Amino acid sequence: MFELTAHLSDVTTLDPKQFLGIPLALVGAVLLAFGAQYQSRGLNKVERIVGQSAGAGLSFNHIVSLLKRPSWVIGTSFLGLAVVFQIASLSLSPIIIVQPIGVVGLVITSILNSRISGVKLDKRVKSSIGLAVAGIVIFVTIAAFTTSDSKVTDTKLIVILITFGCVLVAALVLFLLFRHAGIALIYIVGAGVLYGFVATFAKVVLGRLQQGEFEWLTWTCVAALIVGALLGMVFVQNAYSSGPPDLVVAGLTVIDPIVAVLIGIIVLGEAAGAPLWAVIGFIVSGALAVTGVLGLAKYHPQSGASALEEAAEPTDD
Repeated sequence: MFELTAHLSDVTTLDPKQFLGIPLALVGAVLLAFGAQYQSRGLNKVERIVGQSAGAGLSFNHIVSLLKRPSWVIGTSFLGLAVVFQIASLSLSPIIIVQPIGVVGLVITSILNSRISGVKLDKRVKSSIGLAVAGIVIFVTIAAFTTSDSKVTDTKLIVILITFGCVLVAALVLFLLFRHAGIALIYIVGAGVLYGFVATFAKVVLGRLQQGEFEWLTWTCVAALIVGALLGMVFVQNAYSSGPPDLVVAGLTVIDPIVAVLIGIIVLGEAAGAPLWAVIGFIVSGALAVTGVLGLAKYHPQSGASALEEAAEPTDD
């Protein structure tokens, strides 16, 4: 019993410097929530102006118009700042601690979107949000008590890069096959998975820099990070066209950390010594979180509604 307590203490104890990553991650989550709201609003207005949905992909006219919309530019600036705060938090704290804090953005975005759009969320939607938040909190809590940091060897890094390559191909195929279907969940899951890898690559690159190991594998990770971030951004913009911002944020703040943690467990072996109850806990809590996202996609009153069908709003922002 004493050995177990000591082990848990070693795994979960953070030094003062690592604690600084938590408030930085919280600020990033708030910026993510506001950025998503503004970006969604800007894209919806551009769709009305252009007269064409962006669900099948952003056209040149969409891009030009977006750059002229103050609301979209402000939202993009907020998201850019959110990335800066996230990277700063990752440089100070373990990914398994700070990455899931982004789920705070889901709650904030849901409240913001409900008030701004005037759409009330019923019990099923609120229950779905609760399931998503509870699932990710339980998932990460178990991981924090049963996993430990593991050095990223060249072999493990190559496995991550190859896996990312397969995910990238799958994401591109799905985009080409379903780009005209306007299914928000496809874009959201794709973006969440991609950003899970982006967060992992960010943590790896920061670790390599701190260790003075900046060689070709690190440069490859930087390239993969940029590609994943850009494609993820495209998926997010398309998701805004066919789903509400809180659904988009739900996918990112639930799927993103689950993917990042799974990479740590499966590839890096951070949960090699996890007991059976922890494995069961991972499966159950992960299923809860995914169920919450699926429920939000199914029951949200704005899901699948194109911005072209929304009532016209003032265009002064």
